[in-house]
Amino acid sequence: MLCKSGGRWASIILFMVVAPLIMLPPTAQADLDDICQTCYNMVNRIFPPAPKEDIEKYRKSWNPFAAGPMLNPAIDIQPQGQTVIHPYFFGTIGHQQFGNKFGTNTSNSPTHLSASLLLLPIEYGVTDSMEASVAFSFIDWFATQQNFNPENTHNANGLGDTSIFLKHRPIVQDPDSWRPTVTFYHSVVLPTSQWAGTTSVPGGFAPIGRLPSTRFGDLTLTEGIMMRKNIQPFRFMGAVYYSYATPGNTAGMNKYPSDLINWRLMMEHVLDDSKGFGYMIEVIGLHALAWRADGHDVNVPATAPAKGFSPSGPTFSVIGVQPSIEYKFSNNIVLAGGVLFTPFGQNQLDAIYPNLTLYYYWGSKGRSVMMR
Repeated sequence: MLCKSGGRWASIILFMVVAPLIMLPPTAQADLDDICQTCYNMVNRIFPPAPKEDIEKYRKSWNPFAAGPMLNPAIDIQPQGQTVIHPYFFGTIGHQQFGNKFGTNTSNSPTHLSASLLLLPIEYGVTDSMEASVAFSFIDWFATQQNFNPENTHNANGLGDTSIFLKHRPIVQDPDSWRPTVTFYHSVVLPTSQWAGTTSVPGGFAPIGRLPSTRFGDLTLTEGIMMRKNIQPFRFMGAVYYSYATPGNTAGMNKYPSDLINWRLMMEHVLDDSKGFGYMIEVIGLHALAWRADGHDVNVPATAPAKGFSPSGPTFSVIGVQPSIEYKFSNNIVLAGGVLFTPFGQNQLDAIYPNLTLYYYWGSKGRSVMMR
């Protein structure tokens, strides 16, 4: 009965979509173009674009086609109609943990963790000043207690969380002055891991990656600001993000996790413009705060426990450094890879994070790929 009912509703929906298209007069395409133009104008009113002359001047300046930073969304925007898909592999290998005081001191962690995350972002240039993106993720992890007791070994894999984000670039850097590019980041993270029943990673965080880190399985809102300045042969970048997790409920008890701050500082040195070959030094920070923007008291451990593993203290911090390299194989394909180390921290796993990505770009309306 359910299948018959579902089929009937599918037929009705299909008819509602197809019938108007069949009945549209020949002038419908012009009307559709008007609608698209109206939507385009509305987007530009909500997200004011950078002046066209500034964009054109910037595109003629030194800005070679290369991968750019591994651990931060691109500060520039895909040109209107251009798309990029870039699968990332991020790993975590950690057997040590930082103590309750921020610093370099570590000890054997109660949790020995190995995890891998496949992140698949797809980014599209809506206008020359706004980009819409979605990033799917898949995770696999294995963890054991420090005594390697087989009864205290756990692993899981499945769908991770999904990020939907907009980037808005109202200010484009001026090659002839110190004015940098300024881009705003707006994101919602959907707890698709929770919906799919994927067991949370011990500690509650997927491997540190390109997007701002958020708690695994939480509906989270993030706002950020990013900046970049090119000074041949270097590109300098920085970003800061504030993440708010909506309240949850477990066994009838309201859960209020702390807010998070992510920040990034990066230097890219392009050694060969034509081959997009260079190296990057990236510094990242992730901090769980002792408060929430909505004023509720925090009542969730900063790093959530998994079965058989202990939670951490109320807050944590971790600072990492990553060297990475980049290379352009063609005008459409770029490869980059690196390893993140965490020399400083508090109440957090001390780990290494190997990562690798491949970018594939394509233009629109027959145009070749353009720099942003």
